[in-house]
Amino acid sequence: MFLGALVLVFTGYPVAFALGGTALLFGLVADLTGHFDLVLFRAMPDRAFGTMSNYTLLAVPFFIFMGIVLEKSKLAEQLLETIGAVFGRLRGGLALGVIFVGALLAAATGVVGASVTAMGLISLPVMLRYGYREDLALGTIAASGTLGQIIPPSIVLIVLGDQLGVSVGTLFSAAIVPGLALTGGCALYVMGVALFQPAAAPALPPEERAATGADLARRVVVSLLPPLLLILVVLGSIFAGVATPTEAGALGAVGAMAMAAANGGLTLGPLRAAMVETSRLTVMVVFLLIGSTAFALVFRGLGGDLWIAGLLTGLPGGALGFLLVVNLVVFLLGFFVDFFEIAFIVVPLIVLPARQLGIDLAWLGILIAVNLQTSFLTPPFGFSLFYLRGVMPNNIATTTLYRGVVPFIVIQVLVLLALILFTAPNIGFSPGQR
Repeated sequence: MFLGALVLVFTGYPVAFALGGTALLFGLVADLTGHFDLVLFRAMPDRAFGTMSNYTLLAVPFFIFMGIVLEKSKLAEQLLETIGAVFGRLRGGLALGVIFVGALLAAATGVVGASVTAMGLISLPVMLRYGYREDLALGTIAASGTLGQIIPPSIVLIVLGDQLGVSVGTLFSAAIVPGLALTGGCALYVMGVALFQPAAAPALPPEERAATGADLARRVVVSLLPPLLLILVVLGSIFAGVATPTEAGALGAVGAMAMAAANGGLTLGPLRAAMVETSRLTVMVVFLLIGSTAFALVFRGLGGDLWIAGLLTGLPGGALGFLLVVNLVVFLLGFFVDFFEIAFIVVPLIVLPARQLGIDLAWLGILIAVNLQTSFLTPPFGFSLFYLRGVMPNNIATTTLYRGVVPFIVIQVLVLLALILFTAPNIGFSPGQR
């Protein structure tokens, strides 16, 4: 079943229907051979309604809408320009601004494609115009756009929390340090390049600094403080226990519209585009959930979940062997299929063996999020690379993009290894498995 679904997915057939079709086909064949009872499909309507009424997943459209409103109303572009003006006096300042803004906007948007595309359209022409080395500019943008995988509030963590059965607030809290570590690692690399290769990351020219310096304080107040305040209010309400992630997402959506209105960007066109894009992505997620529910129904009816659990818990090395295999599978799948497919197909299969091995599911969710972030950057099939390739100038070779992301891949792998090595003895395993 698993291989059949992947084959259909790789042919380009819609994933939701590939999962549902695989479930129907194997369910019918298994019923004819006496290994499955089609009566189990009577549970599908209740499960579909359960998906539609899932309170945790209701946060997904709110956060998507929040990020798209910030993007469509030009608030993201103004934020990037302001940060560029603040850091532009320093060598590598524009790249640092891209990383900082990417961390903010990627978390708000939560969708890798939207984040990388927006950052590429907004910041790449500016960086190239001021003399940044092409591979450094491209690598910085691609890496910054994927930071939303791990930095809360993140749609990735919301979906993982639902699939793992873990509190989203717990995942948000656990993701702060890895997210800051990834952001800091990217920033340190850019500063190192600017220090040892000044021509690769020049400062803004003097005339540009003068032009941006006159009203810089006003621009910081107008462009930077409102998004920061919005994100702090959203996260603070969750961490303080005042609001659930869903309620905080609704608050964030209203706050984004208020910011856009105050900035004069809440016109009918951007608002309609934001609603259409939010509806499209939400429908995709819901259909994926329904398709994966049908797949899981047949898979478990055939005993597949118990077989997978026995296979993974019986690996050499116990919990460490399980972690290596799961991370390798997630990393490789991240080349070809989007996060939502991985979350709805693979993650439910590893919950049972992870519990049997005593692995903390919240910690495992953070590992998966960081791992997916790495796979989205890895040539030649990383999703972020395809998105950025679509908006970068045709005269820049794809190999330049590949070369640019390599240092950032190394940074993410080091963070992933650090999570396993330094947090596993205290968080990931029970005392008997250290």
